[in-house]
Amino acid sequence: MPETEKIKPDAPSSLMDGIKKWLNYQWVVKNIYFFLFLAILAVIYIYNGHYAENTIKDINRSAKALKELQYEYKTVKGELMMRGKQSELAKAVEPLGLKELKAPPVKITEKKK
Repeated sequence: MPETEKIKPDAPSSLMDGIKKWLNYQWVVKNIYFFLFLAILAVIYIYNGHYAENTIKDINRSAKALKELQYEYKTVKGELMMRGKQSELAKAVEPLGLKELKAPPVKITEKKK
């Protein structure tokens, strides 16, 4: 750059003067408690976000486990109902030598004296 060109003062320098006026040492010291309060609020806000994410993950994990347990319950319930049928019971006890009755059971009564 030739030395004949001079740098013109621009408008943002007046803006910087205004900012420096408001951000002087006494003003910062005067408002330090407010800045600490804002910092604590920011930390609480971040913690709350992490806590909410972890809670959502736990809820989803529990929902998935519940769904699996519901499927298992339905499967076991169906198997139990199938095993409880008369025909299935007859097949299950046949190897033990037990057979299904063809005649109705007989009631035994005691004669009183």
